[in-house]
Amino acid sequence: MIIPVILAGGSGTRLWPLSRKLYPKQLLPLLDRNTLVQNTLARLQGLDAMAEPVIICNEEHRFIIAEQMRAMGVNPSAIILEPVGRNTAPAVAVAALSVLASDPDAVLLVLPADHLIADPAGFHEAVREAAAHAGKGHLVTFGIVPTAPETGYGYIRQGAALEGSSARAIDRFVEKPDLATAQGYVASGEYFWNSGMFVFRADAVLAELERFAPAIVQACRNSLDAARQDLDFLRLDRDAFAACPEDSVDYAVMEQTDKGVMVPLSCGWNDLGSWDALWQAGQQDGSGNVLKGDVVTCDVRDSYLHAETRLLAAVGLENHIVVETADAVLISPRDRVQEVKKIVDKLKAENRIEAVSHKKVFRPWGHYESIGDGARYQVKRITVSPGHVLSLQKHFHRAEHWVVVQGTALVTRDGEEIMLRENESVYLPLGAVHRLLNPGKIPLELIEVQVGSYLGEDDIVRFEDVYGR
Repeated sequence: MIIPVILAGGSGTRLWPLSRKLYPKQLLPLLDRNTLVQNTLARLQGLDAMAEPVIICNEEHRFIIAEQMRAMGVNPSAIILEPVGRNTAPAVAVAALSVLASDPDAVLLVLPADHLIADPAGFHEAVREAAAHAGKGHLVTFGIVPTAPETGYGYIRQGAALEGSSARAIDRFVEKPDLATAQGYVASGEYFWNSGMFVFRADAVLAELERFAPAIVQACRNSLDAARQDLDFLRLDRDAFAACPEDSVDYAVMEQTDKGVMVPLSCGWNDLGSWDALWQAGQQDGSGNVLKGDVVTCDVRDSYLHAETRLLAAVGLENHIVVETADAVLISPRDRVQEVKKIVDKLKAENRIEAVSHKKVFRPWGHYESIGDGARYQVKRITVSPGHVLSLQKHFHRAEHWVVVQGTALVTRDGEEIMLRENESVYLPLGAVHRLLNPGKIPLELIEVQVGSYLGEDDIVRFEDVYGR
């Protein structure tokens, strides 16, 4: 049985301002109506002997991941929550340890949640070949047949061919090259892009991790031993996992093992790691532009323009990226989009909220959006999904006014229950213990006006919370 392991813990900083810490690129519908993680799972349809997936993600994204899986009818065998990011080697170790407890013969298909594969049939054929080699104890990675001298990818140099197969031994892995080196790699025909996708038996990769990175395995074993079930999620122990060394599967295992094998893959692959990659993957018009949202252009060529909330107009641009959101605009030449991460680093250094979240912030019960603020006040639009409830809580520094715009609200205020309908409101004084429930069958929308000396999200004392926060 092949068990897909979906690595969904990345932050996607190079796709800022759409991708942010609390809502990164794998959770976004960047190419079509499905999100990237949904497309990752959808492309597995048609592969035989495929078990329900194991998804490894950041604990902050757990409810969004669960909702996106529910929306596509997928029931993961496990959603494992990482309390901190530790790269791909610990994630693979956790997956291997968890599945071996119930299936000693399990084969893992490890997939990042944010790749594009335009030819699923070609991908399926390569997975079947990789699984056959994995069954013999090999650790298999996919080498993407390069279509251009990309400098944003690592490369794999092929070794000798395996008898009766298109697979090759791995001569060596090489880091992201400069352009001249990349051109030489592609011209030689000996080098392939490093895809970051793998197939191996769980016991085989775990044995090699024990051999080359025993501290990772021990920390992951400790974190699993002390893990706890939380609703539909498995929470790794924070202290044990935080003590785990940070490393990738490539560095920790694949560059050291003598069991490595590469299966060449040509399937329209793209790691969607930058705005230029999205331009390449997008539907280009006659001028070579990819236009998303309300965009008007004049004499614009070979550019990617994305508007989220308003009209975006551009004149005389060539080879540029322009991305507009409700609270930020990015403008960059296409050949410098790898430097977007520097902008994110600057925002983090200045403690700017734009590095972390969008104006619309998703919660397990729905979402809220800031629509105005000033000295001692803030206004939000809050949407609560049918049947969902906020935590029972109070605030030390702010009072709140709620006005229902749509739906029905059942408000608890200091033990009193108040039913509100459209155009009705309630006042929650500072220190009041309160809760909000949507008892109806349609989304509840209300306007919240906060007034007080401190309006930060951390001014919440929770007494009860069905989501375990």
